[in-house]
Amino acid sequence: MKDDQSSARAKDTEDFAEERTLSSRQRARSQLSAEVEAFLARGGAIDEVAPDVTADPPRKPQPKYGSRPI
Repeated sequence: MKDDQSSARAKDTEDFAEERTLSSRQRARSQLSAEVEAFLARGGAIDEVAPDVTADPPRKPQPKYGSRPI
């Protein structure tokens, strides 16, 4: 079983290494660029979001001190 795990890990590492090559990154960039162009051509719009905007608004602190029974 240990050999199976190590060979699977080695395969994952090889696949990940392939994803990090310059040519693979260029392919990903060109694919993303083509998808963005197609989206914009269909009438889509890209909205810019300010860096300080979060999807999860802050919550009110809840008093939990001493809430656990002794």
